[in-house]
Amino acid sequence: MMSPAILSHEPWGTLPSGEAVPLFTLRNAHGMRVSISELGGTIVSWHAPDRAGRLGDIMLGHDTPGEYWQATAYMGALVGRWANRIAGGRFTLEGIEYSVDRNEGGNLLHGGAAGFNRAIWQAREEDGTLLMTLDSEEGDAGFPGNVHVEVRYTLDDDGELTIDYRASTDAPTPLNLTNHGYFNLAAQAGADIKGHVLSIDADAFFEVDSTLIPVRQAAVAGNAFDFREAAPIGARLEWPHEQLSLARGFDHCYILREPQAVNGNGNGGGNGGQRPVREVARLYDPASGRVMTVSTDQRGLQFYTGNYLDGVRGRNGTTYAPHAGLCLEAGGFPNQINMADREDVISRPDKPYRQVTKYRVGVLG
Repeated sequence: MMSPAILSHEPWGTLPSGEAVPLFTLRNAHGMRVSISELGGTIVSWHAPDRAGRLGDIMLGHDTPGEYWQATAYMGALVGRWANRIAGGRFTLEGIEYSVDRNEGGNLLHGGAAGFNRAIWQAREEDGTLLMTLDSEEGDAGFPGNVHVEVRYTLDDDGELTIDYRASTDAPTPLNLTNHGYFNLAAQAGADIKGHVLSIDADAFFEVDSTLIPVRQAAVAGNAFDFREAAPIGARLEWPHEQLSLARGFDHCYILREPQAVNGNGNGGGNGGQRPVREVARLYDPASGRVMTVSTDQRGLQFYTGNYLDGVRGRNGTTYAPHAGLCLEAGGFPNQINMADREDVISRPDKPYRQVTKYRVGVLG
């Protein structure tokens, strides 16, 4: 890793309440820049060079803080307390049944209607990094425990953006955090991600029901979900598969291959910090030459092909279409709090949450 980026900030806009929202920008030595807002801890833009050295924004987004406040696509946001879904908005912890915000039919999605994506985080610079902090009170969206969250963004001269998540709690509570960035490495208005080439280091994924709740694990071998070898996304979207029809594309969690645990017990995930950070996915756009790798210490990677972006207001007053961008969200499994291995996603006073995920962007000739 090379030296951390230069950090600056400037006024950006206001919320419907009139509250001003600044924009913080990390810049590295090669002109790459990543802009982040206190609203939702959101990555608003990421300008990266193509093979000819031309900068382009590789992330989808909106123009103003007000649009982010009103939108429901979670573009670039820090998502919590629970990323993805909890079936029926219910779980049992320490013998107590909890009912949390059901903001997607009967399920909780991405922390509820007032999740971390709509919170105002407190930002400050520390040694060229951007540190975002947030306090979530007991009862937020129905979750137990007071939680203090710290998320650090670091951009280095190699084009790697590290997102380091830490959280502590005063009572047992589920925690599953992620960043919901939509990527399009073409960085062109109107472009889709069908020509992108993707690989994911996973032998299995979760099949889902009609509400996108996992129902069983399935092997990727021999079907559209097999990205163990790099494959064009567009061709896979056209592959006949009941799960693709059900979700209108990919919106599934991949079960990443398990690395060897550094302390030898094989457990920990987002809360234990015991799994090493390893490369789990690679995305390439042949037209621009941009390539992005994803590395994480998490067990799951949600691959979403922007199936419901139709009509979503985007940059410069334009509207997006389905598959205008894709998400590669590292974290625990959807509804894992109701699975047999739920202890992996429960934080406790003596078991703080920790996650490290890295997105590295470069070019191929």
